[in-house]
Amino acid sequence: MSCWELCSSSWVLSRAPMAMTSGSSWRMGLTKTKTKTHHPSFFFKLKPSCCTTNNINGPTESSASSSLSSRAWYNPLTRTHRSLDQDPDIVRHWIQPDQPLASPERFTVASYNILGDRNASKHRDLYTNVPSLYMTWERRKKVIYKELMRWNPDIICLQEVDKYYDLSEILVKAGYVGSYKRRTGGAIDGCAMFWKANEFRLLEGESIEFKGFGLRDNVAQLSVFEMCKDESRRLLIGNIHVLYNPSHGDVKLGQIRFLLSRAQILSEKWGNAPVVLAGDFNSTPQSAIYKFLSSSELNILLYDKRELSGQRSCHPSQVLGVKKEMRSPLILTNRLFNNCWTDEEVKVATGNAGCHLLVHPLKIASSYATVKGSKKTRGCNGEPLATSYHSKFLGTVDYLWYSDGIVPTKVLDTIPLDILQSTGGLPCKKVGSDHLALVSEFAFTPRTKEGNNFNSQV
Repeated sequence: MSCWELCSSSWVLSRAPMAMTSGSSWRMGLTKTKTKTHHPSFFFKLKPSCCTTNNINGPTESSASSSLSSRAWYNPLTRTHRSLDQDPDIVRHWIQPDQPLASPERFTVASYNILGDRNASKHRDLYTNVPSLYMTWERRKKVIYKELMRWNPDIICLQEVDKYYDLSEILVKAGYVGSYKRRTGGAIDGCAMFWKANEFRLLEGESIEFKGFGLRDNVAQLSVFEMCKDESRRLLIGNIHVLYNPSHGDVKLGQIRFLLSRAQILSEKWGNAPVVLAGDFNSTPQSAIYKFLSSSELNILLYDKRELSGQRSCHPSQVLGVKKEMRSPLILTNRLFNNCWTDEEVKVATGNAGCHLLVHPLKIASSYATVKGSKKTRGCNGEPLATSYHSKFLGTVDYLWYSDGIVPTKVLDTIPLDILQSTGGLPCKKVGSDHLALVSEFAFTPRTKEGNNFNSQV
């Protein structure tokens, strides 16, 4: 199937037909734009093949089975027969920093892995304690919409979207414009981004197909916006769903590395626009991958590539302290022996087989780690204790990262762990996915004398 066909196209949905400089348009408020396809040697100024770019008004997984899936599920708080009236009351509160920033130029970003309908059906063993009613897409779609409208985000980044037109139909009526990028390969889900048409104007959009760079079938989106009320305020939003497979930390790092590199290039192109990176990074706050994101560098040879994401330590029985994993000396010896990286794996992770120190150009921080929350919902590093919960995982993999030029002014706190446990697993009555949405409000920091450049000191 060619890159111009539906399975790998980027779509822009609006409430009225848009004039495009190229491609064809469908007169139903839906515009399909032919986009440039970038070759892996894009950065060497050769013919592009795998990033698609839509420039407007401006310059120009197949997951292998892991040991997680074979472990028996045991949770003493789980109800074998969970009824619809047993769900606890789910209440989420906004939390502000101790010294809020006074700035009128603010915007809110939501990141939400909404659980693809096919995945919900294909992996029903993950939701054995969830009533069937809560798993139906028709119900989950309505719950997800109510969640989003309650928080009223200006920009919405969704992952695991396989019913894009169902969502866009209702979000467009609420004043949003959307774009979508479907995964390559046999999967039918992808990433979607929506934004309020009266608040932000799209300047440039780029879709990344990681397959073209030897990094599996995952995809990502990058969009440059300007505020409608202040055209000098520009913003770059990234949206990614990183490969799930815990055994392939090299691929996870490669995907994140590439996203960060492209984000930096686009940010510089548009006057060092501040960056927000949203998504399901399939890596925990205790992981080496998190360290790479937060500290900007990582010596990969110090880590076992199968343990880079930290996912193997997040089975609910481990997190709840019910079932301790016993490791024999033989297992530990095998892990040390298997820690060796091949040249190909190093190349996948760093982009260069001779480079072991992975470095990224952006200085970014997590909005949730910046805005401190309660010990009931946060871990020792400030991140949520859990953003995802089903029968084989309880932990945090979702983040909102931000760069200089903006600061978080409040975040929507997650759910206390005891209340989350008492649901027996997500989705539930008031949560439409097996993930929790993350929502942060950001404010632009004061301008420097250069105008479009920003001062990170507040």
